[in-house]
Amino acid sequence: MKKIEHMGIAVKNIDDANSIYEKLLGTSSYKTEEVLSENVITSFFKCGESKIELLQATNENSAIAKFIEKRGEGIHHIAFEVDDIHAEMKRLHNEGFVLLNEQPKQGADNKLICFVHPKNTNGVLIELCQEIKQV
Repeated sequence: MKKIEHMGIAVKNIDDANSIYEKLLGTSSYKTEEVLSENVITSFFKCGESKIELLQATNENSAIAKFIEKRGEGIHHIAFEVDDIHAEMKRLHNEGFVLLNEQPKQGADNKLICFVHPKNTNGVLIELCQEIKQV
């Protein structure tokens, strides 16, 4: 794992949260997109070399909606950048970690992603992410 790529924060209202984080970080969101496979709208902020990802559920079946219902708004996951997501998934599987995806899937911000179950990481949801190279 190379570095912390971003921290994901579950929010009820992305517009309200954007306003808060614009004031907090002194910058505007550089990208907002809907990720249909995850039932979320995301908004990204740069913070030094790392990023903050705000996540709003688009329906009640979203993992973000369920997270907020149980725990309220707040930190949802920590994402780590990897060079080779397939190799990293295999390595973690061999180390005994439970992966929530059998294969990487398309995520926000031009990334392939995979999640590691929080029961293996002291309650913290970990995301692996690899930049999709443009050909």
